[in-house]
Amino acid sequence: MQPKNSLLRYVAGFMLVSLFTVSGLAAANENRRPVDHVDPLIDSANSRWFFFSSACRPFGMVNLSPDMNTKAWWKSGYQYNTDTICGFNHVHAWQLSGPSVMQVVGPIKMAVGSDFCRSKYGHDTEVAQAGYHAVTLDDSNIRAELTSTPRVGMHRWTFPEADDAGVLLNLGTGAGPSPIVDAAVRQVDERRIEGHLTNGPTGRRPRPCTVYFAIQFDTPVASITGWTGGTNQGPIEQMSGKDCKALIRFSTSQGQKIQAKVALSYVGVEGARENLRRELAHWDFDRVRRESTENWNRWLSRIEVEGGTEQQRVRFYTDLWHALLGRRLITDVDGRYCDRTGSEPIIRRVPLGSDGRPLYYHYNSDAFWNTFWNLNQLWGIAYPDVVRQYACFMVDMYRNGGLIPRGPAGGNYTHVMIAAHSTPFIVGAYNKGIRGFDVEAAYKGMRKNAFPGGMMGTGRYEHRSAKRGGVEDYIKLGFIPVDGRINESAARTLEYAYDDWCLAQMATVLGKKDDVELFTRRAGNWRNHFDPETRLMRPRNRDGSWLTPFNPLGGKGWCEGNSVQYSWFVPHDVAGLIERMGGRDNFNRRLNDQFEKSVESNYVGKYVHYGNQPSIQLAHLFNYSGAPWLSQKWVREVSKKAFGGTTPELGYRGDEDQGQAGGLAAMMAIGLFQMRGGAATDPVYEITAPAFDRITIQLNPQYYPGKQFTIVTHNNGPNNHYIQSARLDGRPLDRPWFYHRDLVDGGTLELQLGPKPNRQWGSRPQDAPPSMSGRQPQP
Repeated sequence: MQPKNSLLRYVAGFMLVSLFTVSGLAAANENRRPVDHVDPLIDSANSRWFFFSSACRPFGMVNLSPDMNTKAWWKSGYQYNTDTICGFNHVHAWQLSGPSVMQVVGPIKMAVGSDFCRSKYGHDTEVAQAGYHAVTLDDSNIRAELTSTPRVGMHRWTFPEADDAGVLLNLGTGAGPSPIVDAAVRQVDERRIEGHLTNGPTGRRPRPCTVYFAIQFDTPVASITGWTGGTNQGPIEQMSGKDCKALIRFSTSQGQKIQAKVALSYVGVEGARENLRRELAHWDFDRVRRESTENWNRWLSRIEVEGGTEQQRVRFYTDLWHALLGRRLITDVDGRYCDRTGSEPIIRRVPLGSDGRPLYYHYNSDAFWNTFWNLNQLWGIAYPDVVRQYACFMVDMYRNGGLIPRGPAGGNYTHVMIAAHSTPFIVGAYNKGIRGFDVEAAYKGMRKNAFPGGMMGTGRYEHRSAKRGGVEDYIKLGFIPVDGRINESAARTLEYAYDDWCLAQMATVLGKKDDVELFTRRAGNWRNHFDPETRLMRPRNRDGSWLTPFNPLGGKGWCEGNSVQYSWFVPHDVAGLIERMGGRDNFNRRLNDQFEKSVESNYVGKYVHYGNQPSIQLAHLFNYSGAPWLSQKWVREVSKKAFGGTTPELGYRGDEDQGQAGGLAAMMAIGLFQMRGGAATDPVYEITAPAFDRITIQLNPQYYPGKQFTIVTHNNGPNNHYIQSARLDGRPLDRPWFYHRDLVDGGTLELQLGPKPNRQWGSRPQDAPPSMSGRQPQP
């Protein structure tokens, strides 16, 4: 089908915009809150199952939104250019699916393994906002509205007159990569239904995971008909088995509204009941919608921007929104969670505070693969308590199952992706002053991951093939050979070396001198893959010889990348890499050439690829090599071309992996970055030109002493992205970076911008940010 006019969604979403005069519209835009700029439909024509969410809260257990396709990992969930809806699922999480509902009128046909009954819909009647979604199902003339609390989805359906109106509860089809292997449903009384569904093991999540639910209606149920395995069970009060579906019937008058509340839990049905009781005891849909909007606005207002274009503001707050919704709660309101790290599930509870509330929560999360270049930084600045909670729950998983996770899915361990990048997350938290977790236990868990038996001792990419991670060879040889049984061999060496450097930073602040020496030495293993002839990172055979033939743009040894991209993957030792590449001029010439070759591909290609994680630091490297003006140039270009789209068809140009692309785009927009992921003993931020005239970061007083940090630009504009001069708290700043402690103490960074580069500013060798083998600058 051809894309419909995307402007129609703005008419629905922004409510009667056409009634404003030009001046009135300008005034309205000035008064719009951060949440009013969020557009969930950006890039929604290119969704993965867990990419799109609308009627949800920050990190909510409930991720409620319409689904057009359910049968694939990619091009599934919400798909903007598909003109039929097949249901509204409550869980759109990595490796997990949940209960889904679909409103109907009239008889239905059910087949084994089928999707829901489908209905046409149109974008002209659709409203998608942060915390709310509404569509009209054209085939039945039903208006469906969705909102939520963190653990309860709330529905309001407006029906036509019908004796056979209904809601189809699908517990069997599954969605995305998660097959449903068992389910049960029971009618408690004329207004309540309870049950569960079990997500079967996947190639990434090795153990099953059960989602429990408790549903309440505000209208008595007339009847319930059930199906299992495609067989009609007739009227039911309860049923169980594979591929369960239940048709809940009502008799409705014209325009009658029926409401439902669907509470979830990973602990048990009683947990779902308690979540419902404590989070949503009333039936005021509009209140829940309003509270959800206000909740989102509080979170988004941690970073306030002024100036820039309306499109830039829409893009920034949508990016920030993405960074706050990709990873999901799995802890009940009372602090209980299901630990699935062992052979049998165990219900546990996180510690409670003096007020009886949980001190932190557990989350479902994809791997922390290269989050040190996006989420770690963004959360660390504006949401330090989120960082603390993640550190706490990862330490819990170490205590429960013996490992700090790589990607925790439904309380399981997974071995998806490579390395142990939960290490830079936790180290970065501690070194930024985010405490409140057991640091000694965290260190023991991270250290274990760096040896056989830990996360570096497992690998290949998917869980089912996670037998060896090559850490034995990495320790013995200083590299992982390409002619062994380990995929992504060279990529693993480079990423392990960075994790080792991070661990050395933690060992330094904890006074573990032997480990400082050990992990600093291992952090230099990246040099063993640098080929001095090609001046590229190159896979090696076990005997030390170079892989031949060698294709820098392809071939084995890499993880979702190639040699020309991974050759720059030394975030902890850029100074050492510059030296190996023949000095600053050669370094700059080669890297700039890769960007020039990537202009036509919009920086999503073989040389520079901002559509995936391994090379998303490239534009910021020039800050280390005496050409910060090139970082300013290419960051602005990448922001416009790779991350500037605001249509359903164009937004991220790649894998928006649970908010990672949104997090990177947001950091680019405010002009800050951390090449080393904030894991240094004294972290720094590198500077480029922000997109806005003023950025105000509200600092959390529980973690940071300053009230706020402000970035002010003078003479900003579409073509004025070159820094002419800078001042930090009124003092001249002659280098393209400053310390994290300067930010959290509060203050102001002022940047004078212009249309032409100032090639002297920040270009001296002593102006470069700190690096493992470079000169350490003075404060």
